[in-house]
Amino acid sequence: MSRRLAASLMTLVLVVAMLGLGTWQMQRRAWKTGVLAAIDAAESRPGVALTPDAAEFTKIAVEGSLRPNPRALYGSRVETLGGRNEMGGGLIMVLERDGAPPVLVDRGWVPAAMLDRLPAPSGSIRVEGYVRRKEAPGWFTPAPDLAARRFYNMDPASMAGALGAAGAPVFVLVALGAPPAEGLPLPATRLPRPPNDHLSYAITWYALACVLLVIFLLWLRKTRA
Repeated sequence: MSRRLAASLMTLVLVVAMLGLGTWQMQRRAWKTGVLAAIDAAESRPGVALTPDAAEFTKIAVEGSLRPNPRALYGSRVETLGGRNEMGGGLIMVLERDGAPPVLVDRGWVPAAMLDRLPAPSGSIRVEGYVRRKEAPGWFTPAPDLAARRFYNMDPASMAGALGAAGAPVFVLVALGAPPAEGLPLPATRLPRPPNDHLSYAITWYALACVLLVIFLLWLRKTRA
């Protein structure tokens, strides 16, 4: 096989592969656009009734009373509070329900130092939020500190064990809404949205295919001279 033919075949294979990857990214973009539209629609509707098999990020509403203690802290992030940067995480508490299993609720961000000091609302409350199921820890995710009830990845089963919430569904309900009058916790204000960067990825693959084709044509012209 001549060098020119081998280069032609290799270039053809690479160009077709790059165009295919670009087209795949455009298909992913269309799919992701649909997902984001569904999230927008779900966010605008009231929460639905809780079911044990609720899918990830389903918006639901439950009523019950919060067990004051014990409680746990999920994650680790910095927020500005009173002009100071404070390290904290999501306040995980147990919502007890009449005649139904308890539910783990992430009420929102609180400073780590206030984990056990923040007053809990008394009486029956309504919590509207979205479902978060177990996430696999990353390579550098710290192991949970069960004694201190600190969790660094979403692990509802371990959280339920640490908080004595036997029978709780294996997910955490992340509360949505405005902060309470006292200012804390800081709940989520909207449903999570995955990034939709597929158009830029598609343009990159199409551009690489064009560049490769131009380089090949220039090389072919030079070898014919």
